[in-house]
Amino acid sequence: MAKRIIFDCERMKYENTGLYHYCLNLGNHIKKQMIPASEQLTYYSPFCVQDLFGMHADHIVQTELHKFRLPALNKFDIWHATYQDSYYVPFRNKKIKVVLSVHDLNFMYDHAKSEVKKQRNLRRLQMLINRADVIICVSEYSRNDVLFYCDVKNKPVHVIYNGTNTLTEPELRKQSYKPAKPFIFSLGTVLPKKNFHTLLPLLQDQPNMELVIAGRIDDTDYYQNILDTAIKLGISKNLKIIGPVSESEKSWYLNHCCAFAFPSVSEGFGLPVTEAMSVGKPLFLSKKTALPEIGGDVAFYFENFTAAHMKETFATGMKQYTRFQMQDEIIKKGKEYSWDIAASEYLRVYRSLIIQK
Repeated sequence: MAKRIIFDCERMKYENTGLYHYCLNLGNHIKKQMIPASEQLTYYSPFCVQDLFGMHADHIVQTELHKFRLPALNKFDIWHATYQDSYYVPFRNKKIKVVLSVHDLNFMYDHAKSEVKKQRNLRRLQMLINRADVIICVSEYSRNDVLFYCDVKNKPVHVIYNGTNTLTEPELRKQSYKPAKPFIFSLGTVLPKKNFHTLLPLLQDQPNMELVIAGRIDDTDYYQNILDTAIKLGISKNLKIIGPVSESEKSWYLNHCCAFAFPSVSEGFGLPVTEAMSVGKPLFLSKKTALPEIGGDVAFYFENFTAAHMKETFATGMKQYTRFQMQDEIIKKGKEYSWDIAASEYLRVYRSLIIQK
């Protein structure tokens, strides 16, 4: 009898997010590598994304009611909870093995969160860890956080890196913003933890350079703060915050930018970094959280966020990128992050649990 695995894609109801692309890419690559005669994959997914996994894929349609009671799961062997704050985990049916993916514990470093909220989030994560049979983290940084803040009860905690999202054909739409000058590109949800405002001084001494920031605007106060700061610095004409972009638009900006900058202070992995790596762009990253682990020695790092240091880091890095012709080296580094490799490692974990049953 084929062993049956449920892959949780519930978070794909939020487009243009890292979790959306994580589920989409990993879910498709796991399916591709499965042994049809002995393994079967079922996606637990919102109705709107089901066609993204092929015409003949099996699905359980996710509904809000499942927060209170999941459908009958007796015929399944493994549930892969792909998000560390999921409300959709089989707590009642103890026969099902649970794999839990932990992307980050960013909430523990969020200054906007009260200690009460942090502890509440931590208790919820601990509850999921208690139910899990195996925990998978997307970086050593995240694994260290899990081991520090949680009690894993001697359960295995693996690190499996995410892959690099394959960029689509670069193309702008008629209404897309097309920079008139060379530009620095940054990408992510517009929130204080993404630290976009620290990039603004890079434009002060470079009137022929633009900064283009793409991503959903989740914090309107922070968004306005960036705009106000740009006015004070006298660079507002060269700043464009363009909101969410399509995959083809994102590909265009990554292919045509002169550099990719990502000063985030809250990352468990950093998928945009590997996307920029895939086209060999110079990378300017925060030296915080998981980013040095992912960028390795092919990126340039902001040790702090003072204007003088960031300007110097950017100028020196651009010269070094050109002098040493780093594009091929960066692309080679990016190939280390492969969804094929990630899928094979996840399958190894699934199979080890099936053997134990």
